[in-house]
Amino acid sequence: MTTAGSTPAARAGRSAVPIWLVGLSVYLLAVFHRSSLAVAGLAAGDRFGISAAQLSTFVMLQLVVYAGMQIPVGLLLDRFGPRRLLILGTVILTLAQTGFAFADSYLVALVARVFVGLGDALTFVCVLRLVNTWFAPRRIPVVTQITGVTGQLGAVLAAAPMAWALREQGWTPTYLTAAGIGAVLLLLVVPVVHDSPQERSASGPALAWSTIRSSLAASWAHPGTRLGFWTHFTTQFSATTLGLLWGYPFFVRGEGRTPGEAGFLLTMLVLSLMVAGPLIGYLITREPWHRSSLVLGIVWSIVGAWTVVLVWPGNAPWWLLLVLVVVTGIGGPASMIGFDFARSFNPPDRLGAATGIVNQAGFVASLVLVLAIGFVLDWRTPGSSTAYTPEAFRWAMSVQYVLWALGLVQIWRYRRQTRAQVPRS
Repeated sequence: MTTAGSTPAARAGRSAVPIWLVGLSVYLLAVFHRSSLAVAGLAAGDRFGISAAQLSTFVMLQLVVYAGMQIPVGLLLDRFGPRRLLILGTVILTLAQTGFAFADSYLVALVARVFVGLGDALTFVCVLRLVNTWFAPRRIPVVTQITGVTGQLGAVLAAAPMAWALREQGWTPTYLTAAGIGAVLLLLVVPVVHDSPQERSASGPALAWSTIRSSLAASWAHPGTRLGFWTHFTTQFSATTLGLLWGYPFFVRGEGRTPGEAGFLLTMLVLSLMVAGPLIGYLITREPWHRSSLVLGIVWSIVGAWTVVLVWPGNAPWWLLLVLVVVTGIGGPASMIGFDFARSFNPPDRLGAATGIVNQAGFVASLVLVLAIGFVLDWRTPGSSTAYTPEAFRWAMSVQYVLWALGLVQIWRYRRQTRAQVPRS
């Protein structure tokens, strides 16, 4: 007779949590490294003697590398499994931050940040694969949401501690210490993380061009993958753009808020994301048929909040800006529903490719929006890089409507096609 909890499934369930926690720690570290330059702008400008435009290139380049690597990483994930890629990603992040610590020129620093983006790209989809492998299907949506929102703590940890360390310890010691965290995590990843209950390191079919083409084609051919792609595309870009670059200038220059108030609003953006994530995971677990309806409702709420702010005569009141950041922040965990679509409509042997396809969508949209806002601001305030006007920001932030319109049409289109292929149970 088998006692309770002694079955292989039960043993796997007991092992799932430590494996997930170690993988989650690597993802949190990747977000930390991704965000570690946010409070170092002035120090980087002094160290490398660069302009604001050159400084912004660090952020843009990381986004380009991250988004561009998602499909290749997904294919590598199907071939080599998450454990090997997590180890590789941790090594790359550690070496890249070490190089950034010693960089004494803009070019060297730029190369280092490229590799930070590469290491970052190797982490998140690997942790999602571990979640999909080790947890029961009914738990996957909630654990996926917790993974996404917990990872964002890396951005919080990269703020005050990095600012203090740069002020007290200086550039090289601060970034060397940050790099050392990766070396410590490697000591956990290597012995703890297993690809599956049966294998420490699982391998898929060899990567031939025919295999790559067929995997990508099959993943993209299913309307469920495309629904996931456009879900991620449409829900994420507004929150990412506010948090990454344009939120602070918009609240200060566009809405007349103090730096302290702008910082508080951006903090509320992150908090709303973290609170909404587990709730969204619970809802899509209870009502999987209505996942796309939830996505549409959240997107329309974000559109509505922005519309009220942008048409408000003069500066929007404080309460309205709070509503804006809370509603916009919910778009972050809503984008994770895209991964749930990829999981639902793709077999395990091409889940990495499908996840990579979905994961690039929101970052491509964010990159387009970040660039478009900059272009529009320069157009509306020619010859000025600091005195952007409220009117200029209204024009610039209105670019979002183009992306929302495209995304909503595509979500509605592929939702109908997906539902036609999958009868409601």
